[in-house]
Amino acid sequence: MNGMIETKLKRMGLALAALAGGLIGSGMAAHAQDKVGFATNWKAQGSQGGFYQAIADGTYKKYGLDVEIVQGGPQVNTRALLPAGKVDFLLSPSPQNALENNRAKIPTTIVAAFFQKDPQALMAHPGRYKELGDMKAAPMVFIGKPAQFTWWPWLKLKFGFSDDQVKPYNYTLAPFLTKPDSVQQAYATAEALYVDTFKPDVFMLADYGWTAYSNIIETRSELIQDNPDLVQRFVDASIIGWNNYLYGDRKQAYALIREDNPEMTEEKLEAEVAEIQRRGLADTGDAVDKGLGAIDLKRLAGFHDEMVEVGLYKPGEIDLKTAVTDQFVNKGVGLEVRKQLETK
Repeated sequence: MNGMIETKLKRMGLALAALAGGLIGSGMAAHAQDKVGFATNWKAQGSQGGFYQAIADGTYKKYGLDVEIVQGGPQVNTRALLPAGKVDFLLSPSPQNALENNRAKIPTTIVAAFFQKDPQALMAHPGRYKELGDMKAAPMVFIGKPAQFTWWPWLKLKFGFSDDQVKPYNYTLAPFLTKPDSVQQAYATAEALYVDTFKPDVFMLADYGWTAYSNIIETRSELIQDNPDLVQRFVDASIIGWNNYLYGDRKQAYALIREDNPEMTEEKLEAEVAEIQRRGLADTGDAVDKGLGAIDLKRLAGFHDEMVEVGLYKPGEIDLKTAVTDQFVNKGVGLEVRKQLETK
């Protein structure tokens, strides 16, 4: 009998020691592994890499999170999954998606912005146009339907573009490639890098006054109220993942991205990361001192006001206090990680 008790005590001691060791190694408080669904707005690619990194290197796990990424794509409406409770977080390309939800009384809230600059751009054949405004003379501009209700009205008001120029963009480069005077929408980190026959001229909207954030994280407003700790852990772990991705070893993240999207090659992924860094999309502006994911509420309010000016929203129909919060960012999370990686 005494032997059985002694054996049980030894097992308990080993279990406690393992638990303590795990907590010391992670530097985190004890958390059960909360299952978290995270939907992206497009197929796996380099501009989502920090989230894949946080899975690959165990960062989410250290923060008590078991994260499953649900891919988006041209025929996949992942946006509907968030308010329906099918996922807990959503990656959005623009704050306008959340503002539209707010106008429609769909309770979602922006909690982080991983790109301080929007990589949305127009691209053209080399030497055809010197500046963004020159493209108002282009005979055709290939853009998708969502763009017509987001940044296209801004281009019309600010630079004189016309709806007569619009041709449907069906997520293929072929029409653009065969028409030398044409213009096509592009992400500076994606389509602009996929042209094999020539190097296109790329005009990123952010360089011409477009102040939208990008790579935005949204969640349900009720999750913020009911489980703010979960939201904070997801945001913090994502910030650490992005620092490790941008400044550390990305090989494991690349492997996971390619599992989800075999069309991506390591060369394409490296080119995307290089463009993110060259253009200062993530680690610039407020993110330099406040950490990745930083949000400036005044800046977002200014963006909202500009969208009112271009006619996308009416004054007073959006409540910015419920559409966005900065309570989970601007805390300097990840700054020490970046510093350590840069000194290696």
